[in-house]
Amino acid sequence: MSKSESGRPAPEDIVLYEKDGATKIATITLHRPEALNAPTIAARHRFADLVLRANVDDDVKVLIIRGSGEHFGSGADLPEMAGMFSDDPDYSVLPEFKIGADEGVNYPPKGSYRYLAGVTNLYANSNFGLRSLQDFKKISIVEAKGYCYGWHFYQAADADMVIASDDALFGHSAFRYVGWAARMWQWAQTMGLRKFQEMVFTGRPFTAREMQECNFVNSVVPRDRLEDETMKFALACARNRPTDTIVMQKTFFEVFKQSQGEYMGSMLAGWLEAMLPMVKPDGGELNVDAATFEKGLAAAVKDNDSLYPPEWRLSYKGRARNI
Repeated sequence: MSKSESGRPAPEDIVLYEKDGATKIATITLHRPEALNAPTIAARHRFADLVLRANVDDDVKVLIIRGSGEHFGSGADLPEMAGMFSDDPDYSVLPEFKIGADEGVNYPPKGSYRYLAGVTNLYANSNFGLRSLQDFKKISIVEAKGYCYGWHFYQAADADMVIASDDALFGHSAFRYVGWAARMWQWAQTMGLRKFQEMVFTGRPFTAREMQECNFVNSVVPRDRLEDETMKFALACARNRPTDTIVMQKTFFEVFKQSQGEYMGSMLAGWLEAMLPMVKPDGGELNVDAATFEKGLAAAVKDNDSLYPPEWRLSYKGRARNI
């Protein structure tokens, strides 16, 4: 596996792509199991580019998005983004915008509203790997197993269908250390307001069965049947109607989503995230700040997780612990 200058895997090694011209099914595989399939900034950009490629390619009717290893994924590479909240003088936000640090662009300074808002406004832009599936005019299917958190939960929100293993957990740890996340509007529309409010206010993850009950997940099967179940759905979709019909269907559903304010929801979530520095802590909460990253994000999240009932904890190990 090749490495970038940062020491992280190259985006081509994190986000894999293949297609089967005979079935017209393409697959994006998030392949970084040692980091719970966390995409780097560059990998998120590659993801967006591949979704666009599949959208244009006449050999593709259905796109499957899955993860390598035991989990679909637990979100973006937060250590890569840690400098956004620390005093690291060498950290640059510019890679989020596909701009090199040596290209003569002077980014707004920390402490300004624009510093964080510039990044969070990308949540409404499908070219940057956050809501890319919204512009995909073919059929997308997320195959969820293990953790489906954070950025990976975004993809599940935006996919046309979600097939899950019975051990899958859905949610976003940001509800515990920030209070909101980028695809909240879509989650509220899909899950229903009452259940989504429960997820936000408690910060707890939902099981695959719970997500099926609130119409977020289409099918739940044992782990050893997951790939076969996903392919059953994908083949049925690919064989059902011509690609032109699919694009027409997706246009109809996109108009429906926009009438419900999906794009406005992305803009609103970006605004909320940008207001994070204005939040005054009550004391004792886990917050995304320099102190949290100095302690070690993993350790801070683990300590915070222990404050909740076992069945509401984010990690499998924490859920198995009754103390």
